[in-house]
Amino acid sequence: MPSAITLIRSSSLTDAAEYAYAATAPAEARLIFLAGSCPLNEDGSTAGVGDFAAQATKCIENMTVALAEAGADISDVISTRVLVASARQSDLVTAWDVVRDAFAGHDVPSTLLGVTVLGYDDQLVEIEAVAAVQD
Repeated sequence: MPSAITLIRSSSLTDAAEYAYAATAPAEARLIFLAGSCPLNEDGSTAGVGDFAAQATKCIENMTVALAEAGADISDVISTRVLVASARQSDLVTAWDVVRDAFAGHDVPSTLLGVTVLGYDDQLVEIEAVAAVQD
């Protein structure tokens, strides 16, 4: 099934960004709003304690499951917000590198934020996403 979304880049803005600046979905697309994907194991424990990359990987894995259950996959994601519990830019970049690699050429508009704390014990990363599909 072809993707419902169109990624938009701009020649008027910096090319330093590693993602599209905007994305669109046709009016008939079904939007899927995902809760923040957390680095939780099936038993509710936090995966990768102390490891930004491991937690980002688990978030992507959990997001992929939620997308599949909604009838979508990572190529249907239209935007993301990556939250990292750290004031160090290098920690944000570590989490971002995992997300960027998981999305590969599907470089959706994204926001990367350093935050003070997230909701679960030992949680360092959370990823929010919106997807669009045509049924």
